[in-house]
Amino acid sequence: MGDTLTLSHWLLAFLAATGIGISKSGLPGISLLHVVLFAQLFPGLQSTGIVLPLLIVGDAGAVLLFKRHAEWHYVRRTLPPALLGVVLGYWIMGRYSTSNFTSVIGIVVLALALLQLLRHWRPDLQSRFPHSWIFASSLGFLAGGVTMIANAAGPVMGLYILAVGLPKQAFIGTSAWFFLILNLFKLPFSAHLGLIDLNSLLLNAVLVPAVIAGLFWGRATVTRLPQKIFDTCIVAFAFIAAARLIWS
Repeated sequence: MGDTLTLSHWLLAFLAATGIGISKSGLPGISLLHVVLFAQLFPGLQSTGIVLPLLIVGDAGAVLLFKRHAEWHYVRRTLPPALLGVVLGYWIMGRYSTSNFTSVIGIVVLALALLQLLRHWRPDLQSRFPHSWIFASSLGFLAGGVTMIANAAGPVMGLYILAVGLPKQAFIGTSAWFFLILNLFKLPFSAHLGLIDLNSLLLNAVLVPAVIAGLFWGRATVTRLPQKIFDTCIVAFAFIAAARLIWS
């Protein structure tokens, strides 16, 4: 697989892998970068199988860097419905073209971003809703389906964790554990669809150093960001991701 890539393709692949590390260390909206670049390098569903092991490396690294900041209450509320979402996404991928669903995902992400802005402008509105079981279950289920179909659940969970008001360190630690468990759960489904094989794993091995570099780069950036700017970045990245998904 790697022997068919040109030098420019390899540079894009390393850039995308670095973006995975950055997104896992606190800026989930950057995940749009690797989704777009890998989809261009490996069209169709093939890109999802190539990206998944790199995501797991990024998740494991983020857990090691931020594990003591995780808020397990939010992981427990969102993970079970997310696992169901993965199963639904697997069923969809086996029967339909996933390109038919990308615009729908984008519209949902856009609606969530607008809801977050509304809560920022009018904090008295829906103050309890983000902490409700319905909100957590719905966002978890959506994240599971989106991550199975497009590896693009970062903005979804980012908006959920932002909505419940976690500070940035807890934000990163909580999402790291959530996605590590979720992506490990996805492995057998992706393998059964034929999206992961020895060739794709060899390509992953070459790109792992870029993921690790991105993790440390992202951590250095996030630790310097004031909380308000961090929150603004999460919402801004969500709007960009939504636009890309809607008009892809």
